[in-house]
Parts: sequence; structure tokens; C-alpha cells
Amino acid sequence: MSLFWVMIPQLAEIQEQMASSKKVIMREEWEKRLNHIRIRKEEMNKLVMNFLVTEGYAEAVAKFRMETGTEPDMDVAMIMDRMAVKEAVQCGNVEDAIEKVNDLNPEILDTNPELFFHLQQQRLIELIRNEKIEEALEFAQEELAPRGEENQSFLEELERTVSLLVFKDVSNCPVRELLDISQRLKTANEVNAAILTSQSHEKGTELEEDD
Repeated sequence: MSLFWVMIPQLAEIQEQMASSKKVIMREEWEKRLNHIRIRKEEMNKLVMNFLVTEGYAEAVAKFRMETGTEPDMDVAMIMDRMAVKEAVQCGNVEDAIEKVNDLNPEILDTNPELFFHLQQQRLIELIRNEKIEEALEFAQEELAPRGEENQSFLEELERTVSLLVFKDVSNCPVRELLDISQRLKTANEVNAAILTSQSHEKGTELEEDD
């Protein structure tokens, strides 16, 4: 028998093995890609969830959790507590905001003098906005001036804020932006970030204790 006819069955068997091997490789590669896509989707969901938590969209957090199964890093109740403070500042109710922060965690303001000063500064701005001049001067002298003596940056901010009282027409004041809503938002975002950091730390501590 010719060698050619002897080799044909062997060649056919080799081709079948190669085809089978190719199918396995393709299947493994396909599953790998699917898993990669699945992981990327999970990562994307986590990014979206983190954004919703950070910005305080409590209802959106709950809905996104139901739709995707992605767990937020903190309870919805904690998000709502934080948003209550942020909204108070945005509405100009700074005293209420400070009280709410202290109810959540007194250490937030105790350990962050810059944040506390900015909240007090915002409170002074609101007094000036409401034309409570005598109350504003008294508040600045009793609450903010002592802090300005200890910190040059605070003193400069206090001087800028008090200068609002010099101008009858605020539109001519060089620091009129302090009365803009954007100033409230700036302060609100600062206190929001501080509370978020505190809540994240508390959550991490709870997880360590559970372990």
C-alpha cells in the first residue's frame, strides 16, 4: 500500500484535533471577553452608585440599587441626613445646618476649624443679606474676630465679608460675589464633603468591627 494512503487517515485525525482545539480556544476567549464585559459593567455601576451617593440623590440610589443590585457604600438614611445639612446651607439656614452637623457627629466641626469658620462666615453673610446690620456686626465681633486673630487667612476672609457693610449699593462692592447663591453652594459642598468623609470612616470602622 502506498505511503500516501496510509497517511490520509492520520492527516484527517490531526485536522480534527486542530479543529477541536480551535473551537476550545475560541470558546475560552469568548467566555473571557464576556467576563471582562461583565466586570466592566459592574465597575461602571459602582461608579454611578458612588456618584449618586456623593451627590446625595437618595431616591436615585434606592432605585439604582433595585435595578442593578449594586450596593451603596452607606445606608440611604445616612445620605438623607447629609442632604438635610446641605439643603439647610443652600437655603441660608446656617444655624440649623450647624446644629444638624453636631447631631450627626460633633467631631466634624471640632476637628475642622476651617469648615466651622466658613459656616460662621456664611451665617454672617446671611445676616448682611437680610440687612440685620447690628446683629451682623455683633456676630462678627464676638464669633469671627477671635478666630481671625489666630489665623491670618480667617482674618482676611472676615475683612472681605465685613466690607459688604460699607457699600449701600452692593452691586458696586468688589466682593459682591459673597452674596451670590454660588457662595452658598460652595459652603454647602464643603460641609457635604466633610460629612461624607466622616460617614465613610464610620462605615469602615463598622466593617472592621464586624470582621
